[in-house]
Amino acid sequence: IQPIRHFCWNLSMKTAQPGILAPVPPQGRYLFFTLKQASALREALMRLAPLVDGPQAVVGIGPDVVAALGATVPGLRAFAALKGPGVEVPATPTALWCWLRGSDRGKLVHATRAIEKALAPALRLDRVIEAFRHGRGPNGHGRDLTGYEDGTENPEDAAAEKAALAHRQGAGLNGSSFVAVQQWVHDLDAFESMGTREQDNMVGRRRRDNHELDDAPASAHVKRTAQESFKPEAFVLRRSMPWALDHQAGLMFVAFGKSFDAFEAQMRRMAGLDDGIVDAMFQISRPVTGAFFWCPPVRQEATGMRLDLRQVGL
Repeated sequence: IQPIRHFCWNLSMKTAQPGILAPVPPQGRYLFFTLKQASALREALMRLAPLVDGPQAVVGIGPDVVAALGATVPGLRAFAALKGPGVEVPATPTALWCWLRGSDRGKLVHATRAIEKALAPALRLDRVIEAFRHGRGPNGHGRDLTGYEDGTENPEDAAAEKAALAHRQGAGLNGSSFVAVQQWVHDLDAFESMGTREQDNMVGRRRRDNHELDDAPASAHVKRTAQESFKPEAFVLRRSMPWALDHQAGLMFVAFGKSFDAFEAQMRRMAGLDDGIVDAMFQISRPVTGAFFWCPPVRQEATGMRLDLRQVGL
């Protein structure tokens, strides 16, 4: 049975948008679109499909777009706002999201223009957030702007495929993914006012060597989000990147899953809705956006790889 399951996950991997499983790039650009003209939506998405042909772009479609097409995607739902003890997790519905990936910022600008033109007039580009990889932690992952390695607990290889991708759901769904996207704003002054031990206890790891602290308080971020501690286990594939604009900076939190269940379980616990204990990260950071998207699979055609939009009738 195990080899058959592994074969199914390999098939899902081959139909996944390549950028989902690829490492975080040196440069990133996040595009957020609003639905403006539903009557032009079908043609716009057909123009977009061949532009998403490899690891340079990942596209997610929001619930409103799927509904406007008269289609359904099993498991796709709107992001639900949360309120915990003294904290808020906002919902900011968005029609379509694109994560551009690369090493040359100029190329990302030109890719933005091509996608924006392809989607007009059906969808309007409302926000662009520039992101980047920061440093390299002991395990090879990039660092958050606080200096802590981000993504240490990410599943790898077959486990990553199992956590992030849909499988055994049929053509048009296999290899797709559900992604949660949040922009977190850091208060780096508040963080820098803490002592080293207080900072480490907030995260639950030592920054200097990424060692997990057994005696960290229950509010430590690592303890709040330990994926194996949930029932069922709540594994996601994180592909987050730092961002900065003027005097603000933080983290673009991006988590891919075979469903939204694992992310929602983690977010509820972070907000203190399970046991009243709020994740200590809220002391120095807060989410200002939150949206869910479905990332369609891709398929190979004579002209090259393109988004597979069969599930939404295209």
